[in-house]
Amino acid sequence: MPSELAQYTDRAAQTAGPGRLVVMLYDGFLRFAAQARAAYERGDAGEGGLRLTRAQAIVTELRASLDMSHGELPRNLASLYDYVGERLTAARIARDPAPIGEAMAHMKELRDAWAAIAATPRPAPAGRPVAGVNLAG
Repeated sequence: MPSELAQYTDRAAQTAGPGRLVVMLYDGFLRFAAQARAAYERGDAGEGGLRLTRAQAIVTELRASLDMSHGELPRNLASLYDYVGERLTAARIARDPAPIGEAMAHMKELRDAWAAIAATPRPAPAGRPVAGVNLAG
């Protein structure tokens, strides 16, 4: 079963558009962060640390993918990603689930915004025909 899930996940990532890929990253972050928080709540610092490492890797990937030439928005996102990373580090050092919840709240807001963007249909570029069925016969 795990290999079937891995195949499905790989296929979903290969066929997803850029907006959907970003949403998938946020979903992964939220999943790993929730697992880390649960591990710390039950006193399993080892498992919590492993899950935090995965969540942190996603934050690092999101930060690295920012194109800083696009003005203030990527700079603001970079600052927020840095803050989320700091909260995860604080959780790891203190073995405290509270900072994880704070990081999750910020990332959930961003995830929801990206999901709305990804779900918005994009208009076809002007001057290019839209591929489809020829109804004229």
